[in-house]
Amino acid sequence: MGLFSKDIATFEDLYIHQLEDVYYAEQQITKALPKMIEKATDTQLRQGFEQHLRETEGQIERLRRVFELEGLQPKGATCPAIDGIIKEANEVAGEVGDKAVLDAALTAAAQAVEHYEIARYGTLVTWARQLGRTQSAALFQETLDEEKATDEKLSQLATSRINARAEAAVEA
Repeated sequence: MGLFSKDIATFEDLYIHQLEDVYYAEQQITKALPKMIEKATDTQLRQGFEQHLRETEGQIERLRRVFELEGLQPKGATCPAIDGIIKEANEVAGEVGDKAVLDAALTAAAQAVEHYEIARYGTLVTWARQLGRTQSAALFQETLDEEKATDEKLSQLATSRINARAEAAVEA
């Protein structure tokens, strides 16, 4: 189903499509995070990725509960946006030779993913409320709060150590 295809005729259809989109995205993120964990050299960054992998698995379970609340079987709709973000992250990481610079690249890639998720979950919270789906809205809000917290942790890590180490590596 394309974003503006004839398969989306109603606001409800759009809401379901967005749910399927984010479900697919979370599945792709669980595949990408182990590679990021493996490549990260900063201990705190690696631990953050490991924690977020566990959170993402919980977020997928929450999405499954939403599907159940909606009377649907969980399924994903291919999400070119998350595929592109992950592809770009893999390409950039493959081009970086210095470990400190690689950690900065991985941090930036992770934040791109977080920002995408924040946008999607923010929309889903709003749409679920509009449709009177208060239980679903609460589940989306829980995930949105986690995504925002992860983004904040990544920002703090980047500004407190990762970026400085990458800059020093370039100057060395």
